[in-house]
Amino acid sequence: MHGETAAVEQVFRQEYGRLIASLVRRFGDIDIAEEAAGEALVAALEKWPESGVPPNPGGWLTITAGNRAIDRIRREKQRDAKHQAALMHQDDTPHEPTGPVEDDRLRLLFTCCHPALAPEARIALTLRLLGGLTVAEIAQAFLVSETTMAQRVTRAKKKIAAAKVPFRVPEAADVPERLGGVLTVLFLIFNEGYLATSDGDPVRADLTREAIRLTRVLRQLLPEEPEVAGLLGLLLLTEARREARVRNGQLVPLDEQDRAGWDRGLIAEGHDLVRECLAINRPGRYQMLAAINAVHTDAPNASDTDWSQVVALYDQLTRLDPSPIVALNRAVAVAELDGPQVALTLIDRLPLTGYHPWHAARADLLRRLGRTAEAKRTYDAAIAATHNSAERAYLSRKRGELLVR
Repeated sequence: MHGETAAVEQVFRQEYGRLIASLVRRFGDIDIAEEAAGEALVAALEKWPESGVPPNPGGWLTITAGNRAIDRIRREKQRDAKHQAALMHQDDTPHEPTGPVEDDRLRLLFTCCHPALAPEARIALTLRLLGGLTVAEIAQAFLVSETTMAQRVTRAKKKIAAAKVPFRVPEAADVPERLGGVLTVLFLIFNEGYLATSDGDPVRADLTREAIRLTRVLRQLLPEEPEVAGLLGLLLLTEARREARVRNGQLVPLDEQDRAGWDRGLIAEGHDLVRECLAINRPGRYQMLAAINAVHTDAPNASDTDWSQVVALYDQLTRLDPSPIVALNRAVAVAELDGPQVALTLIDRLPLTGYHPWHAARADLLRRLGRTAEAKRTYDAAIAATHNSAERAYLSRKRGELLVR
C-alpha cells in the first residue's frame, strides 16, 4: 500500500501547478485553491489505491477539487459574486480575458510576481503554488529557516488578498517589469528538479520539463527579449546532461559524466540560442550562464574544456551579478587554470558557510592539495548540509577514497 500511496502522491505533485493555476483562475482565491487541492489529494489517496490511477488523473483532480471548492463556498454560505461565478463556470470556462498570456500557469506566475510583493515573496509563493515545492524545499533553496519561509509564504498570500491583486494577465506594458521575477522563479524550479533539495528522487524530471515548457511559452510571448532566450538556452544545455547526472544512485560530476549520454538535440538548440543572444549583444545574467554551459557542452571531453573562456565569462557575469555564489563557481573554474590553492584562497573569503556546495568545493580543493584530514572534515560538513541522496552518496564515496590513501 505504501508504494501505491507514493504513486498517488507523485501524480499529485506532477499535476499540482496545473491544478492550483486552474483553481485560482476559476475561483480567484489562493486559499480556496490550496484547500480544495488538498482535499482532492485526500480523495485520491482514498480511491486510487483500490480503483487505480484514472486515465486522466489531472482532469480527475481538477473536477474533484472544483467540486470541493464549491462545497466549501456553499458551507460558508457565501452567496456573493464569487459563489455565483463558481456555479456558472463549472465547465471551467475562464472568466478573465486571456490577454497576452494564454497559459493558466504563466498567468499565475505573473500574478505572483506583482510589484506589490517583495522579490523574495514573489519567488517563494510561486515556487509553492506552481512548482508544488514544500516550504522546507523552498527554505533550502533560499538558505533560510523553514519557519522564516513559512512566514514569508503566508505574508505573501495575505498581501495579495489585502492589496486585492487580481488573478489576471498583466497588460503588455506591465510584462517587462515583472519579467525578472518570473525568470528567477523558472530558474529555481528547474534547479529544484535538477538537484532536489529534499530526500527522495535526487532528480525530478517533472520539474525540469515544466520549467522548460513554461520558458518556451514565455519565449513565444517575448521573442525579442534576450534574457528569456538566455534562460531557455541555459535550461536546455543543462537538461541535455540530466541522463548522465546520476549513476548507480550517485551524483556524477561534470568531469566524470559519459558525454555520449548527453542529448545532442537539446545541446544544438541551446547553442543556437546562445548565438542568437550574442548577435543581439544585450548581455544579461542568464545569457552569460548559458554561454558558460555552451563552452562545457562544446568540449568532447572534460580535458578539452576551454577553462580560460569559462573564467572570462564568469568575469563578465560577476560584473552583472556580483553574488557570492557566482564568485564560488568562478573560483572552481579558476582552480583549473591557476591551481587549487589560488581557488581555495578565493573560496575561503566567501560568506557561504551555510551553503553545501561551498563545503563540497572546499573539500575537493583540500583533497587535491593533499590536506587529507581537513578534506575529511569538510566532506563531513558537505554531507551533513545536503539532503539529496545522490549527492550524499557521491560525497561519501569521495570521502571514503581519502581513507585508503
